[in-house]
Amino acid sequence: MNQVIQTSPPPPTGRFEHPARFLSNLDVDVAATLITAAADVVLVMDEAGVIRDAAFGSDEMVGQGYQHWLGKPWSQTVTTESRNKVASMLRDAGTGKGSRWRHLNQFAQDGSELPLSYSLIRIPAAPGQQAHAIAFGRDLRPQAALQQKLISAQRSMERDYWQLKHIETRYRLLFQVTSEALLILDAASEKLEDSNPAALALFGEALSKSAWSLRDSLEQRSYTELSQVFSGLRASGRSVPLEVRLAPSGADMVVSVSLFRQEQSSHFLLRLVPKAAQQDTRGTGNAKQILVDVMESAPDAFVVTDLAGQVLTANRAFLQLAQVSNEDLVRGESLERWLGRAGVDLSVLISNLRQRDVVRLFATRMRGDYGSTTDVEISAVAVNTGEKRCLGFTIRDVGLRLNAEAKPTKELPRSTGQMTELVGRVPLKDIVRETTDLIEQLCIEAALELTGDNRASAAEMLGLSRQSLYVKLRRFGMGDANAEPDAEN
Repeated sequence: MNQVIQTSPPPPTGRFEHPARFLSNLDVDVAATLITAAADVVLVMDEAGVIRDAAFGSDEMVGQGYQHWLGKPWSQTVTTESRNKVASMLRDAGTGKGSRWRHLNQFAQDGSELPLSYSLIRIPAAPGQQAHAIAFGRDLRPQAALQQKLISAQRSMERDYWQLKHIETRYRLLFQVTSEALLILDAASEKLEDSNPAALALFGEALSKSAWSLRDSLEQRSYTELSQVFSGLRASGRSVPLEVRLAPSGADMVVSVSLFRQEQSSHFLLRLVPKAAQQDTRGTGNAKQILVDVMESAPDAFVVTDLAGQVLTANRAFLQLAQVSNEDLVRGESLERWLGRAGVDLSVLISNLRQRDVVRLFATRMRGDYGSTTDVEISAVAVNTGEKRCLGFTIRDVGLRLNAEAKPTKELPRSTGQMTELVGRVPLKDIVRETTDLIEQLCIEAALELTGDNRASAAEMLGLSRQSLYVKLRRFGMGDANAEPDAEN
């Protein structure tokens, strides 16, 4: 019997295995189409490296450099730091081997730099012709834009991270040094999650044991009433201070309970104060004084007003945004004086506070007394307990926050919401005038583009006289607006 010998296929080379079978019948036009489709930019150069022909994968790329590059040495169309790369690629192509992809910055028609990645191959000379080389280029602008967005996002995340770390440090310090006993319980199981040294002194060493429970530390009646407070807090988000008695010491305490959410779970914050000390609700204890000092030095603006929006007190950050030298100049003034849309923003904030007690992330602007404007976010709370009801506003400068990519200067607003954002910041007549000018400019640019910059035809298309068209061109500073109409063909 004849033995069949099986041979393994040759290892892959990354190239066509049968080019003659599939590509031998390609004519010049088909080959040119394939080459153009394979890259964003294709340059054909002679042996001296002079660009003799070019093809582009899009009309936008044609406008970037077609006439600007033809007839010039390749090294003269790139930036200084890219010239050594061009020389190296031409030298490698002269050896008969294709060059590896290299990143070059090439000058566009308007003088800007185009990031392109090129690979160069040498084409052998046909009989009676000179050898030449073909450079295949890929547009790297999308990657560059994405990298810039990534860098901006990373910087923003770092800023937010360190800001959160500083806030955590400040409030952890407050938690530890306050003289009031603080307990943090899981809202579902009432299991102790954290406590401060004052709570440990109040409840003793039992607080540090895993078996500690709030039920065992209070008299039965007090615990029953506190459980009702927990239930009401879960349902409505509100609670009132409650007098409780500790067991077994029998000490009378006043407990205030707050509900907060973190990482998809709810927690209770309990603040316990001796009943005797609670008589002075405006005491000057160390904890309250520390809190006042922190708010005064906080980087975010903080202002307290009465129910009508008249300023009662403000911290240094608010004075800086308002461009005011001292607190006496803002006390008694309406907060509306510094908010973006006069007669609107403060009314909206107060109306929402009356309905829901809390407002979060209200976007507006702060106006300084010397004309500065700052994009801000306002969070506010209505304080309905104590001797005097008031409103508290935290104002954060968001001007340095990561923004969406800037819109082109000639782009019309895309939505009614974007247009209405200008109301209160810009007079109506200015909005109408600037929008009309922008529409006129865009129509003239479109007509000139459609007519190949033939201004006589563009004027006819727009229904304008040539003289009127030239007046508008001079007004908008478009093209050679000083040329005479009669000089046009």
